[in-house]
Amino acid sequence: MKYIKVFITIMVTAAFINVQAQESYLVEKDIAVFYPPNFDAAQTLPSVAVIHPLDNKGTLPKSWKMIPQFKLSGGKSIMEMRYDEGTDLYGTGEVTGSLRRNDKNITLWNTDNGLYLQHNGDRLYQSHPWILGVRADGSAFGILADNTWKQEVKLTQPISIVSEGPAFRVIVIEKKSPQEVVKALAQLTGTLELPPMWALGYQQSRFSYYPQGQVQEIADNFRSKKIPLDVIWMDINYMDNFKIFTFDSNGYADPKGLNKYLHSKSVKSVYMIDPGVKKEAGYKVYDQGQAGNHWVADKNGQPFVGKVWPEACVFPDFTNPKTRTWWSGLYKDFMALGIDGVWNDMNEPSVFNGPDGSMPADNKHTGGDGLAAGPHLRYHNIFGMMMVKATREGILAANPDKRPFVLSRSNFIGGQRYAATWTGDNASKFDYLKTSIPMSINLGLSGQPFSGPDIGGFDGDCDAKLFSQWIAVGAYYPFCRNHTTTGSAAQEPWAYGTEVENISRNAINRRYRLLPYLYTLFREASQSGMPVMRPVFFADTKNKALRSEDQAFLLGGDLLVIPRWAEKTQLPQGNWVNVPFEDTDDGQQAIVKIRPGAIVPLGNVVQSTEEYAPKEITLLLNPDEKGNVYGEFYDDAKDGFGYKTGDFVLIKFEGKVKAGKVSVKVKQAEGKRKIAPRYRIGLVTKTGIKYSSWQEGDTVTL
Repeated sequence: MKYIKVFITIMVTAAFINVQAQESYLVEKDIAVFYPPNFDAAQTLPSVAVIHPLDNKGTLPKSWKMIPQFKLSGGKSIMEMRYDEGTDLYGTGEVTGSLRRNDKNITLWNTDNGLYLQHNGDRLYQSHPWILGVRADGSAFGILADNTWKQEVKLTQPISIVSEGPAFRVIVIEKKSPQEVVKALAQLTGTLELPPMWALGYQQSRFSYYPQGQVQEIADNFRSKKIPLDVIWMDINYMDNFKIFTFDSNGYADPKGLNKYLHSKSVKSVYMIDPGVKKEAGYKVYDQGQAGNHWVADKNGQPFVGKVWPEACVFPDFTNPKTRTWWSGLYKDFMALGIDGVWNDMNEPSVFNGPDGSMPADNKHTGGDGLAAGPHLRYHNIFGMMMVKATREGILAANPDKRPFVLSRSNFIGGQRYAATWTGDNASKFDYLKTSIPMSINLGLSGQPFSGPDIGGFDGDCDAKLFSQWIAVGAYYPFCRNHTTTGSAAQEPWAYGTEVENISRNAINRRYRLLPYLYTLFREASQSGMPVMRPVFFADTKNKALRSEDQAFLLGGDLLVIPRWAEKTQLPQGNWVNVPFEDTDDGQQAIVKIRPGAIVPLGNVVQSTEEYAPKEITLLLNPDEKGNVYGEFYDDAKDGFGYKTGDFVLIKFEGKVKAGKVSVKVKQAEGKRKIAPRYRIGLVTKTGIKYSSWQEGDTVTL
């Protein structure tokens, strides 16, 4: 073991042998890296967040503003950086509170923080050592602390990042706009892989649907009530005494049959898998892990044992590549039952009887693949990230022709490469609905575009009014799932009576009509890293009045979503006009406005993404002051990887309103996929919408 550790250290050090004390240089034109004087590569590298090579491409220009200062104090490593007065700060990942993060302190130590009640809500399930700054003139910068150790981010003047580990390198991005900074972050840390389209649909969950017959009834009700649905989720009660990769022989005696039934209804299934493995001889997963020496060790080198749902549990050491390979292999038989996606929960990791609800900081990890053996203090924040990496690889190996879908509660910056996320255990209270919007926006600004809260709230009984308010805006979250806890009141859309059922149906129908636009946004996120859900100030980065708006939000660049309950919203200037969806206004639906100059593709109402096919596309138009309109539409097979070899189509629309006539040209800009939808123009004005006839060809007119 000693020989292996020395070998790893030598290899890591050799990889960064040219790093000198206080070295700084450009890695791209507007991206610089700074190394502190006492930097030891083996203590923080290789990076799990940064996948872009940080090669030296030149010295810093004299005009470079953002220069970190490195310090040591009280055994802690500190980075400080001053910034221009009047700058607004964002990012820091999954955080509660307002959108604008100035004067906030966030501790990065992934924590099972139910209802966000501990640590003032400033320490949640994920860690993103990342800050986005937007100056008064609209120019922007980003600061990435490439460090997994426990640390605190202080958004004061100067910005301060205080780590309980060794000195760490800092990457600084300088761009003309926050959008370009976010794209540069994606260049450094990677983008999400394009998800299967079904993951964009409406999803229904609770802790837990039991027995499996209840799951079938839920699916039947959605179909009979004509409420669109794509996924039903299975929480831990499907397991045999909460043992992962097992099934309760009474309640879930035939999981393969259940999944087959759901598929016959065009519904996918997602099942939960936690990291805690019940310590029980004779249980296959435990026996394999024990034989392979796959567990995180305590300070004495023995397998660490902590209490979670199955009582005494041991935990895979995901820093070890052999452990990740073993974990990935567990999914082969599991996915063969017809399971479509996996939910990794409790992976901070949550330990009911552990210090601060997790493992001791002096637990031991083996490391590997360049990662040195080290304490849990170093690897705690990436436990969930390494878990979902192994999970994704296992699902992909089991179903190589399908796009994996993984949802994770815990993650680290860069983890968007492996899993979507939700914002953890919230409550059925209006304040949690309000805070879900800036939480999701800041996740997007921190590299994670695929997120959303539990619609309706997880804890407590949601009432009819709150559920109506929540589903009406929740239909526009990137991740759209209704989830509630055990023992709470029913939270399906029909549980509150006919009025709320109709409100829910309208909201979900609108999401499905927006699938052509929404799927195009996810494709953009997979290409450039641009968030799906964006702050309103992205519409005008120089308008300071928009910088704190966290009730309304942008869906992509062309739609503005304003909850009906929002008050005193600050909205972008210009002729943004309401989109009149073709349904009855029930008084609860979020107001959706279209940007001047935009073309937004709209589909027909379908009951699941299985039914979705771009045979008829409505082009919503809102001309700018010069009468110009522009938009895009992406399509592929909805699943699989054919799009990587050209089986996709990106269509660009360009139009003009002149002399009372609207003309839109349709051009296939990229891809080999051939589609020939019928199009119609929907010209949106302040007084309503005017439609053209359905037309085919490369020009559509009104």
